[in-house]
Amino acid sequence: MSERISVTMSDGVADVRLVRADKMNALDAAMFEALVATTARLQNEKGLRAVVLSGEGRAFCAGLDMGRFAAMKEHGGNGIAGGATRDLSVRTHGIANGPQQAVWGWRQLPVPVIAAIHGVAFGGGFQLALGADMRFLAPDTRMSIMEIKWGLIPDMAGTPILASLVRDDILRDLTYTGRIFSAAEALSYGLATRLCDDPRAAALEMAREIAGKSPDAIRAAKRLLNKLSVDPAPALLAESVEQMKLMGFPNQTEAVRANIEKRAPRFVDV
Repeated sequence: MSERISVTMSDGVADVRLVRADKMNALDAAMFEALVATTARLQNEKGLRAVVLSGEGRAFCAGLDMGRFAAMKEHGGNGIAGGATRDLSVRTHGIANGPQQAVWGWRQLPVPVIAAIHGVAFGGGFQLALGADMRFLAPDTRMSIMEIKWGLIPDMAGTPILASLVRDDILRDLTYTGRIFSAAEALSYGLATRLCDDPRAAALEMAREIAGKSPDAIRAAKRLLNKLSVDPAPALLAESVEQMKLMGFPNQTEAVRANIEKRAPRFVDV
């Protein structure tokens, strides 16, 4: 875990940092594993009151590792061994599969999670931010539901969370186009809690404030607020089923090749 994520505990606050700064904290297999392992560890962390999630270096998380896309170009699937035939609909972590758990695990933690976001949060990195209860953004942060660029859909638990945050037509706009939007737009859409010059410092300050409240009441509040969201189980399964209809098939592979080769895609009509 230490190769991808660091966790520092102080006065009930877990300061969790993605530490793959040389790759803008991109999501490779080791990062996915570390995210799932971190939430599993924090579930059982005695005295935990609040969590701050952030990234070292130039960005919060740039999304899926480019090496995976290069492998998709050559071999299809999701760029890993067995990826073309892997059944994403298999639930490996309760109602989620492994990649979904990397995001959903933060929702399952019994205490508030604040994501401190700077640089970019693209694709899977954007979905990771959605796993938090709140999102503090630096004013120059850029975000995107970027999966469409690669012929894919968001399938890391993003859709059930987005359904409770964003107006339907805005969500469709961002999903269909994959366009990059600003921190100010994120705030107006309901995707940012607040804009901060130093989001990590602001997040840690709020986390310490939360840590000073009754832990019983805070945990009860999170349980109650989680129940207000749409039923996540059908949505998580639907993400996986729809993604399997795309991944490794000609138009998805063409999207990847066109982006890597920097040319216009040549899609086959449905």
